[in-house]
This record gives sequence, structure tokens and C-alpha cells, in this order.
Amino acid sequence: MSVPLGVYTRYDRLGASSRLRYYGYRAAFEAAGFAPEFHPFFSDAYLTRLYAGRGKSRLLAAAALVRRFAASTRLPEKLLIEYELLPELPYGIEARFLRGRRYVLNFDDDVWIKYEGRGRLADKYDRLVAGACGVVCANDLLLEKVLKLNPDAVKIPTAVDLDAFPLQAEKFPRFTVAWIGTPVTYSYLERHAEALRAMSRAAEFELLVIAKKSLGPRAVPGVRMRFEEWSPENEAALLSRCHAGIMPLPADDAFAAGKSAFKLIQYLAAGLPAIASPVGENRRVLRAGETGFFASAPGEWAEALRLLTDDAVRIRLSANARALARDYSIQKYGPIYAEFLREALE
Repeated sequence: MSVPLGVYTRYDRLGASSRLRYYGYRAAFEAAGFAPEFHPFFSDAYLTRLYAGRGKSRLLAAAALVRRFAASTRLPEKLLIEYELLPELPYGIEARFLRGRRYVLNFDDDVWIKYEGRGRLADKYDRLVAGACGVVCANDLLLEKVLKLNPDAVKIPTAVDLDAFPLQAEKFPRFTVAWIGTPVTYSYLERHAEALRAMSRAAEFELLVIAKKSLGPRAVPGVRMRFEEWSPENEAALLSRCHAGIMPLPADDAFAAGKSAFKLIQYLAAGLPAIASPVGENRRVLRAGETGFFASAPGEWAEALRLLTDDAVRIRLSANARALARDYSIQKYGPIYAEFLREALE
């Protein structure tokens, strides 16, 4: 008989973190004997508004908290939670609902930062982690932080479904470099405008931004760019038609340092060599000279692109990338994730 598992995510399938770290593992959870029931905190309307550039909605956030608060009065005995059950509420309130239940937390970003210096919220994640039966971490920074509070932790990167990425795809006629993300993280691309312009001077290419077409007015001057609407259905096909991918991050941003290198993992699955900032988890996922290159100064970004326009170099790195993708796949981590949950929650 299957064991009920309440999966309390931050978003529905429209949110990448929830879709990839929870919904994508439904089959693995079921194979381990769980009957998962998914309960997103935010509705798709919240993310749709945010990605349209209209900012966060306090009204929708308040409505989400009311719904989750009401649902928390009838929690199952075993829980998998994205970050926290009741955002913006102190640990003491959340602990009342979690009392007598076994729960596993899952972190893909350094969300501790958002509660720093906020009184009763400041130590919330530390206390939740300490009381958890297990904690899943997407990268080494998070794992190191969590292990100081709870020894029952495992690193499971945000993984891709390799079956979604075609092995042979016709490339775009023009040399195309991909960047995939959200309108929120597009600011990281804008902060590297000089690097992008240096790349444009070094080689002819088009930067394909897979996010929102409405970002068009924010195109970086001096760089040939094309904007495509992201969807779960088209991301793999679009990436597979590109020639390379980029993941620029600011070196002076604490939140960026705690991010998982999921863009790089997507590029691996699509067989794309990548250029990335040597920040955080990027340094562990990208293998310099084997699956891509690191770059900091604009000149380094330009030189890396010039190298990738050499067909022999790109083909070699592309083959390496696809081979390494298995190490960051749902096919590998599905059984590991499910077994960790089974042992933690038994």
C-alpha cells in the first residue's frame, strides 16, 4: 500500500524550481512506495504577473498564505517541503503545524539571505533544518551550511530529463549562443553588457534569449539578440538548435553565489559547450577546457567565444558535455532522491 506524501512546493509547474525538483520526480516517488500529493503555495497567476514585469503582488501572496495556513491544519504525517511551509511567518507558528510529523526540506538557493536581519525570522531556516528528518541540497554551498545543523543531508543537483533533449538536432543557420532564464534573472545578463559587446566584436553570433519576448526593449545595445518565449515544451528543442550557451553571474552577489548551475546543466543535456562566470556552483559543474570555458573580464568572454567558433573545438566539447549530462540527470538521481526520502521518513 502506498504511503501518502504531502509535497508542499513554492510554485506549480510554471515555477522552474518546483517543476524540476518535485513534480519531475513523481514517478520515482511512486516507485519507492509513496503516493505524492502536490500543494503549490503560489498560483500560476502570481508568476505570470511577476514574469510580465508587473512586480510581486502582495494581494496574491496574502491569498496564498491564507490558503496554505488553512491547508496546514490537515497535514499528512510525511512531508516534503520546498524551503518552508508558511513563508514570512516565524518558526514558532510553523512548528505548531509540523509537530508530530516527519518532514524533509529541499533547498536549491541560499534563501537564508532573505530573512537576514529580520528579527524573529532571522533564524527560521536554521531551526527548520535542525528539526528535519532529512534535507536535500542542490549544491555544495547549501550542503555545507546544512550539515552544520543536521547530519541527515544529501546533495541532489537540479537535474534534467535527458529523454527530453534530442541527440541530433538541426542547428540554427547563424552561430547562436543561448541564454535561458526568467525576466527576473535577465538582470544578470544586462550586468554583463560589456562582455557581450566584446563577444560581438570578436565573432559574429546571435544571442538567443529564451525567457520572454517582452524583454525585447531591454536588448543590450551593440549585440545581435533574439527573444523567444520560454515554455516547458520548447526549451529543450530551442537549446538543442544552438551552438553554445552562457551563464554569466556577478561575482559580488551573495545570492548568485548560492545559486545552482542549472543553466549549465541544461546546456550539458543539449550538448552545448558553455561559457560561464567562475562563481558558486558554476565552478563545479563546468569543466574548463572539457565542456566549456570560464570568463570574468570582457576580453576573456570574447576569447572563449572565439575558441568555440572553431568547429573542431566545439564538436569535441559538445560530445564531452552530453556525456557528462548523465551525472546531472533525473535518470541518475530519481532512485537516489526516492531512497533518501524513504529512509528519512520511515
